[in-house]
Amino acid sequence: MSSNPEIGETVDVEGISTNYIAIGEGPPLILIHGSGPGVTAYANWRGVLPDFGNHFSCFAPDTLGFGYTEFPDEIDTFAMDRWVRHLIGFMDALSIAKAHFIGNSYGGALTLALATRHPERVGGAVLMGAAGLDFPISVGLEKVWGYEPSVEAMRELMHIFAHDASLVKEEIVRSRFEASIRPGAQEKFSGLFPEPRQRWLGELATSESELKSLTHPVLIVHGREDVIVPAEQSIRFNQLIPNSELHIFGGCGHWTQIERRERFVDLVVPFLAGINL
Repeated sequence: MSSNPEIGETVDVEGISTNYIAIGEGPPLILIHGSGPGVTAYANWRGVLPDFGNHFSCFAPDTLGFGYTEFPDEIDTFAMDRWVRHLIGFMDALSIAKAHFIGNSYGGALTLALATRHPERVGGAVLMGAAGLDFPISVGLEKVWGYEPSVEAMRELMHIFAHDASLVKEEIVRSRFEASIRPGAQEKFSGLFPEPRQRWLGELATSESELKSLTHPVLIVHGREDVIVPAEQSIRFNQLIPNSELHIFGGCGHWTQIERRERFVDLVVPFLAGINL
């Protein structure tokens, strides 16, 4: 077993060795991380996985292009269709017929794409600082997707993610920086969302008509001071998705699961626990 907590279990998904963290018992819950440099499922969700594991069988995969999941060389690897196909393959490989989902940022866009294309595989969904609508790209997101490795650049990004600067510990900065310079990591990351980056928000978007047709219960959570994905996007999601509810945290940036961890857990657990799979 690896001493690195970011490396969990491995499953073959259509020939792709896929790294994921598994914890807990109960109805299946899949947690999809965001798209920052050096991100892994563990890094994104480690603060809340033990709490959710008390109620659900949690599965947090590193999606294609991130973390310790293999990087295929196909040209269309990072298209939304490819991400959705890999996630469905992940569920099939683990015999998960249907699951609840929590999607952070890019992971929220992926959750919405999966819910509209494979509605029978999704129970309830939680969107946290979610992309999935086209909007003018923010300065913060430009910096995230345009990251060039250095400790200083990573420190700046961590301060962009968190509204509360005291949460940006040097340990986090160094850990994420080291992850971002693993062999091949930056080459793959820089290929995910190359210039012009505005187009990738369109690629991540689910159409408004599809959002209006969603019947799943959806909890939408956002930090009011988020400078990466503006909170206005979640307000729009709430207007479009019929069976949705919205919670906006004041004094909170893009890291709701860290900046408002206890309240985030208190919102999510009863919401998903009340939905039958």
